[in-house]
Amino acid sequence: MASETIAVSEDILEQHVVAAFRKVGTSEDSLQAATRAMMHASRVGVDSHGVRLTQHYCTMLEGGRLNKNPQLTIEQKGPSSATVDGDDGMGHFAAYRAMSLACELAHETGMAGVGVRRSSHLGAAGAYALAGAEAGFVSFATTNTDSMVPLFGGAAAFHGTNPLAFAAPLSGQRPWLLDMATSSIPMNRVLLYRSLDKDLPHGVAADKSGVPTTNPHEAEMVLPLGGAEYGYKGAALAGVATLLSSVLMGTTLDPDFIPMVGADDIQTPRNMGHFVFAISPDHFAGRAIFESGMIRYVDSLRNAPAREGEELMAPGDREWREAARRGAEGIPVDPDTARFLELSA
Repeated sequence: MASETIAVSEDILEQHVVAAFRKVGTSEDSLQAATRAMMHASRVGVDSHGVRLTQHYCTMLEGGRLNKNPQLTIEQKGPSSATVDGDDGMGHFAAYRAMSLACELAHETGMAGVGVRRSSHLGAAGAYALAGAEAGFVSFATTNTDSMVPLFGGAAAFHGTNPLAFAAPLSGQRPWLLDMATSSIPMNRVLLYRSLDKDLPHGVAADKSGVPTTNPHEAEMVLPLGGAEYGYKGAALAGVATLLSSVLMGTTLDPDFIPMVGADDIQTPRNMGHFVFAISPDHFAGRAIFESGMIRYVDSLRNAPAREGEELMAPGDREWREAARRGAEGIPVDPDTARFLELSA
């Protein structure tokens, strides 16, 4: 926890986020979904996608880019496929509805995919994969975003940070959870470091000319996952998110987005696309076999030989540990967000 931040209890922080959305006239369903997703990110340590985004969303709601009272509509395309029209509202509302619908369909058919169109930024994709796992499904969530990552060997931004999130239920424990950007770091982390006036790690960001930099005030792009030698892997994985969220859904391609931040136009909707998937273990080897297999797998992973001084963790272990710590000590809030939410130490 950086010295510049203040620690706020979960309950108080959530109350202030909700109050900020209500102040600008956001519908109750929409603000509850956004708060749920941002609080998830802040609990598990993904501060770049946590409550610090409240001010941005409120600005876009007031400016007209985001619909304050979206009316979601669903079109079922087949037994295992459907689309959700987000009505240009906040992406959290549409994404949670998409995952809920995917689980409903997968309960009947074994697996289901649901796409979202006319949506907006949805925050941490892991929030929606987690919702699927908590409902008992193996789940996946992704989205494409505005260009801020060069291709491998590229000199200009092309893909977004395009996250891929997977989750699975784990009997008696918190779910197995993988939530990763296909860039080295999310661009929102650059913005967080700007707020904290803190240097970035080496090799994760570049200036407007594509030259790597640790200065968050000079960084205008983030580099693909994999670094200088293996960045082609991250660049290609970013394309998977674009294929499913944009090409499959007929929504905005990464280079065609109005930038999330820094654009003069805060009135025009961005027509973002998302994609979620749910798989029911009951329709494959069966729930009991799946659950016992997950326990054996995760136990063997955690107990595999480790180098001296290292601890082996399953995907999600670090997040749940951080959530427990923050639940006890409070969630760190950066100065800009604390001022906007009218929080005090």
